[in-house]
Amino acid sequence: MADKESLIQKAKVRSVTMTLCEAEERWQDMALCMKEVVEMGEELTAEERNLLALAYNNMVGSRRAALRTIASAEQKAADGSEKQKVVTEMKEMCGEFVALLDKFLIPTCNHDEGKVFYQRFKADYLRYLAEISEGEEQENMVTKAKESYEKAHEMAAKLKAAHPIRLKVALNFASFHYEIRKNPQEAFQLALKAFEDSTADPGGINENSYKDSTLIMQQLRDNATLWNSETEDQG
Repeated sequence: MADKESLIQKAKVRSVTMTLCEAEERWQDMALCMKEVVEMGEELTAEERNLLALAYNNMVGSRRAALRTIASAEQKAADGSEKQKVVTEMKEMCGEFVALLDKFLIPTCNHDEGKVFYQRFKADYLRYLAEISEGEEQENMVTKAKESYEKAHEMAAKLKAAHPIRLKVALNFASFHYEIRKNPQEAFQLALKAFEDSTADPGGINENSYKDSTLIMQQLRDNATLWNSETEDQG
């Protein structure tokens, strides 16, 4: 097994040297490097956990995009083999990441920021599994994702109201209510409260996080406006 430092450096190289054609292979290679780092059982630094998330987010994100493309073309083609292939790959990747979170990352993390970061990712990846599941399996994944988001949301209260990790939890949890649970009212209320709390107490955020916080606050505001208009139309 390679040493931790060489794996981290290899992952960094993969993150900046890829071209579009080789991107998928590079993300997989990067994820493999970081998976080995995680399995060493040591607590990750902020940089290391971001590298891990970057690799898995890009692998899973490309497949979510592929499924949207396939869905838009389903009326033109009856063959579902390509869709099933992508779904199978997504389930394997999401399951692998959730397992890493449960077995290594969440248990070894000893600070609030990291704990919230990991718990939110667990919720996100359970949500992705809910998106591609059906029937009882889907109901089970929705329940697990909701429980994980609730836990992340509760834990995030320990962070500053304008902290980007706390805001990201609120943004994704609200989107989960809207897109998965089909509950625009609850999505609106959650997004609005997070936006109002962060604007009322914007302090305690370092310069590096300010840009991220501002962007997420804008997304929360825009989503709250959209969802509120929908609930008013329904009313």
